[in-house]
Amino acid sequence: MREAAFVKQNKEKWIAFEKAISFSSKTNPDVLVDGYIQLTNDLAYAQTYYEESKTLLYLNSLASQAHQKIYKNKKESGNRILNFWMREFPLFFRQYHNTLGITFLIFFLASAVGCISALNDSTFVRLILGDGYVNETLNNIAKGEPTAIYKSGSEIGTFLGITINNIRVAFLAFAFGAITSIGTVYILFSNGVMLGAFITFFYTKGVFFEANKQIWLHGTIEISVIIIAGCAGLIMGNSILFPKTFSRRVSFMKGAKDGLKVVVSTIPFFIIAGFIEGFITRYSSMPNWLAFAIIGLSFLLIVFYYILYPILVKRKYEGQVHRT
Repeated sequence: MREAAFVKQNKEKWIAFEKAISFSSKTNPDVLVDGYIQLTNDLAYAQTYYEESKTLLYLNSLASQAHQKIYKNKKESGNRILNFWMREFPLFFRQYHNTLGITFLIFFLASAVGCISALNDSTFVRLILGDGYVNETLNNIAKGEPTAIYKSGSEIGTFLGITINNIRVAFLAFAFGAITSIGTVYILFSNGVMLGAFITFFYTKGVFFEANKQIWLHGTIEISVIIIAGCAGLIMGNSILFPKTFSRRVSFMKGAKDGLKVVVSTIPFFIIAGFIEGFITRYSSMPNWLAFAIIGLSFLLIVFYYILYPILVKRKYEGQVHRT
């Protein structure tokens, strides 16, 4: 690549990073570190192809300033955990909204496949969910309690079991990204097909409303966060397939770190979903308004924290930088 083209391609990124280190006290530490990794990668490229150029001198100077800002001794904030949830993670996650949209689309299409397959093949549900589960649910439907399976077991036992299992699925969706995005797409697709077949099964038995009222009490958060965990897997998988200006190794390390951060953010939400399933879903006699209020609030919680709040934090952050 000619030097002029290299500068044109990266100029805006360098200027933005220069501003970030100038106001490092107000800048997310992860933004500084990620920018520094990109800068050193560009510096290495310039050292190889543009020796003794003004571009190389500029990048050397900028890298030196960034190193001093990032690695100088600082007092760690006493509210580090709170800062992560309220500022650091939302600001970080804003860049991956498009990836989240793709993840949702994959899951939605998989659910549609499961739904259509269950409608057109009566044996499909047994293939996906297993004979034991289907037979037990059919017995419960005959008794007038289609979701009685959620009443089995102790409340605490169900809460712990469901929470641990959901976290396992989330980490599985993330971990499969290590074999590129195809691995995560497989996990998303299989879970989406299962959900579509599961919901359609109740529809074919004439208990669609009663079943969904109970299922989505915990399922709203549970399914949403599995999709978000799938987003984490795609982040890591895409870092292998599309390293951009990074070496593939550096890109993978960054993608794995970013993806893990997304997965960690889901753990409290899985705990909430497990609590609802263990202690609330079992009460099928609750008023409809209460059930739908819980479902609605759960949906708003996910949409606000993962979509709206990151946009608001990003705007606030950019406004602070421009005012400064």
